[in-house]
Amino acid sequence: MNLNSPLTLCSPLALPSSRLFATHSAYSILPKSITDSNCKIVYISKNPKDVFVSQYLFAQKLRPQMLPPLTMEEVFELFCRGVSEYGPFFDHVLGYWKASLEFPEKILFLKYEEMKKEPARHIKKLAEFLGKPFLEEEEEDGVVKLCSFDNFTSLEVNKSGTSNFILKMVVHNTNFFRKGQVGDSKNHLTLEVIARLDQITEGKLKGTRFTFGESKKY
Repeated sequence: MNLNSPLTLCSPLALPSSRLFATHSAYSILPKSITDSNCKIVYISKNPKDVFVSQYLFAQKLRPQMLPPLTMEEVFELFCRGVSEYGPFFDHVLGYWKASLEFPEKILFLKYEEMKKEPARHIKKLAEFLGKPFLEEEEEDGVVKLCSFDNFTSLEVNKSGTSNFILKMVVHNTNFFRKGQVGDSKNHLTLEVIARLDQITEGKLKGTRFTFGESKKY
């Protein structure tokens, strides 16, 4: 379960099946009620440069005015040291990736960059994983459009709705959406910062055989 999700304000048992929960929790701290159950887990990874920029800009929107501002440089240093709200970034990604190799029938690991490149193939893969494959009469293009970034941002609940966030903070749902693009971080990070994060990424992934989805060249 996600302690930041408004769904946790009520008992999970009070919700009708099938229930859907979102979480930023690392795989290593998920309760046994999840890891030992028959529930399906879908994890989406994204390259660290885009993750850092999105995380920083989102945090700036939510940062209480009484707190002193943090520069991007200060937050970047914390990110590189593994200091973030949900634990070290690379440990988080690798934890779910390794678990997906061990339990492929239970955990589907997706890469955001690949989803953007071939949305139809990955939506179909997700549907089959969840046991809800497309019907023959369902139009593939229609499903892709329904699941698109533009469609989600145009929904009334995401244009004018609100959600309960950390410490019961009320957040406008528009804040959860930015551009939905791959490689936009190049417009926010210096070449020096990019090179440093690439070097850290290479060291963290060494010997794991894991690679992030291909991003636009910097």
